[in-house]
Amino acid sequence: MELIQNTPDLAAYLAADDAIDHEHPVVRRTAATLSAGAPDAYAYAEAAFTFVRDAIPHSVDSGDPRVTWRASDVLETRTGICYAKSHALVALLRARGIPAALCYQKFEAVHGLIALKLPGRERWVRQDARGGEAGAGAQFRLDCEQLAFAVRPEFNEVDYPVLFAEPHPAVLQCLRDAVDRPRLAQLLPTAL
Repeated sequence: MELIQNTPDLAAYLAADDAIDHEHPVVRRTAATLSAGAPDAYAYAEAAFTFVRDAIPHSVDSGDPRVTWRASDVLETRTGICYAKSHALVALLRARGIPAALCYQKFEAVHGLIALKLPGRERWVRQDARGGEAGAGAQFRLDCEQLAFAVRPEFNEVDYPVLFAEPHPAVLQCLRDAVDRPRLAQLLPTAL
C-alpha cells in the first residue's frame, strides 16, 4: 500500500498541537530518558515504540476507565486506547526530530496507529504500539509491517493510506467527548 501524506510539507509532521504536545515537560523528560540509551534515530524510534507499547497499558486491556487524548496525559497517567497511545508515540518521535504521522485502519471501529520517516529512508513505515491483547503481536520493524492486526478486506476492513499530521477530527472529538471509557466505546468512529 502506498502511504499518502495529507499535507506535502514534511514540517507538519514535526509540529506540536493540542494532542501532540511534544513541547510539554513530561514528553521532553520521557524523550530524554529514552534517548539516553539510544545512539541514533533508529535506536531511539525503537525505544520509544517499545516504551509506549509495553509501559502504557491499553485501557481496554487494563480496565482503566480514564480517557486520555493528549500525549502528555498518556505519558503521565500511563493509560490510553490506541489513538491516545499513538498520540504519545508521535509526540515522542517528534520531540527528537523524527517526522511522524497518525494513520488508521477500519475494523468494527477505527483503529489508530502511526507512521514514521527515519533519516536516510525515502518511505514512511507504519508502526502499531497498541500492545496488550493476545494476538496483537505488533513489533517495531523497518523491513516489513508487523502491526497488531491485519485487515481482512472480505469483512470490509480497510487500511486507510492517508498519513495525518494531526489527529483525525472524528477521533479527537470522540476522545474529548467521552467522560469515561464505557462512554468512549459508544462514541468510537466506525469509519473515516
